[in-house]
Order: sequence, then structure tokens, then C-alpha cells
Amino acid sequence: MQLNRKQFDLKTITSWIGNGSATLVKRALSGSNNIDEDLDNELFLKAHKIFLEHYQQNVCVDTILFDGVKNTLSNLKQKGYILTIVTNKPYIFIQPILEQLKIMEYFDDFVGADSLDEKKPHPMPLLHMCNRFNQTVKSSVMIGDSKNDIIAAQNCSMDSIGVTYGYNYDQSIKQYNPTVIIDNIKDILKYL
Repeated sequence: MQLNRKQFDLKTITSWIGNGSATLVKRALSGSNNIDEDLDNELFLKAHKIFLEHYQQNVCVDTILFDGVKNTLSNLKQKGYILTIVTNKPYIFIQPILEQLKIMEYFDDFVGADSLDEKKPHPMPLLHMCNRFNQTVKSSVMIGDSKNDIIAAQNCSMDSIGVTYGYNYDQSIKQYNPTVIIDNIKDILKYL
């Protein structure tokens, strides 16, 4: 609204989520999943700044946990698993979301899109977490709901568990060939 640009419905915007806030804003300015190659960089920078300011003020509005998430996290933690988050969301928003959802206590660390030189689907964030906790790729697993999660795992030969719901550009997670596919987060406990 501040930029007098076309507005899009929630379903369209949701289909653009998953590659970080910069890509989301570029897609919105392009009005498409395909980013306009001639997109004005000054316009993008202005729009991205506006987006981040609004998101910071509304970081956990309409955000809820899927059924079974908190109980599954608790079970995994009790079993001694190291739990980390690798997201393409800007780092500044991760902790406020975890605190608002009352799940911060379950995670040992997290990285965002701007934490390292690369973000998913590059393997760097996953390898960073392995190194951080002195774990091997073979002893680790990526659990995710998007192609970026599964591809990042494949890019470093890590096993992956694909969840069939969440943000994945209206595509089936199955087409990215995760090691295991689950329909409910609590089913993770069957495979670890």
C-alpha cells in the first residue's frame, strides 16, 4: 500500500514464501514467482525495508504451531537430540517467533538467511550446524517442508524427512525425494 503497487491475495503470497524475505519482496514487486530481471533495485531496497519494518511489528500475528509440534519437540529433547533451526527467514525474527510460540527452550541454536554467506538450498547452513555441535552429516537429519530443505540436505548427503504440509510453493514434497516422507510431525519419532 505504501508503494501504490498491486495487492495480492494470501494464497498467491503464500506460494512465494520460502527463499527468504528478499526473494519474497522481489516476487511481490514482479507480481510473479519469476522475478523481473529489470526490477528497479532502489524500489526493491525501499520495499524490502518497509516489509522488514512491518514484519518486525507483526512478527507472530496469525502464526500457530501445527498439531503435535510441541509434544514432538519435547519428546526429541527428552531423548537427547540436539535440535537446531536452519531457516531462510532473517535471523532477527527467529527468537521472537520461538518465544511467542513458547518453544524456544527446545532449540540449541538457529541460523537465518543472513547468518552465513549462503542460505538454503546451499549446504553451508547444515554443515555449519554439524560443525557447531561436532556432529557428522551421517548422524544428522534435516526435517523440512520445502524443496529448499530437502535440496540443502541432498547437497551435503544428509538424510532428510519431508513433511507433506507447510510452505512448498504448492508443490508436493515427494517430487524432491526426501529420504522419508511423513504426513504428521509426530511420525518423526518412528524414524529417529
